[in-house]
Amino acid sequence: MSEPRLLIVEDDVSFARTLQRSFERRGYQVWAVRDLEAVETLLPQVSPQYAVVDLKLESGSGLKCVDRLHAHDPGMKIVVLTGFASIATAVEAMKLGACHYLAKPSNSDDIEAAFGKSVGDADVPIVGRPTSLKTLEWERINEMLADTDFNISETARRLGMHRRTLARKLAKRPVK
Repeated sequence: MSEPRLLIVEDDVSFARTLQRSFERRGYQVWAVRDLEAVETLLPQVSPQYAVVDLKLESGSGLKCVDRLHAHDPGMKIVVLTGFASIATAVEAMKLGACHYLAKPSNSDDIEAAFGKSVGDADVPIVGRPTSLKTLEWERINEMLADTDFNISETARRLGMHRRTLARKLAKRPVK
């Protein structure tokens, strides 16, 4: 049986290298790239069965990578990793073809388990959880960041707040 093939799309070089080494030790053949352009260059040469995509890349939204990877191979198991976990981006990632969505910090155990959970679980307990105003604000900020391809100035304008105010809020809850 051939070794499973994994593509990692992550702009944090040290994190990507750590994931790559961990999956190689598990028997995966791994390619790590930093952006959609590198994905486009690599896909004609290799055909990964699995992919791990960071939601926020320096070059823009990782959702574009998810869309491109799913178009290349609808059977590919794609896991989105993010420090920007929000309902809006989770829904969009799933619509675009991701099989799972994990908040950082996540490790290779979490990711490998997510590859195996590509089918929903109807028995997951529904737990009532009051949503705080801070959580709602954070989700709205993340939703708007995703809508603007992570452009801070445009996000602040659309939210009706000063850019520095938004920058301070983001500094309190770092993205990565």
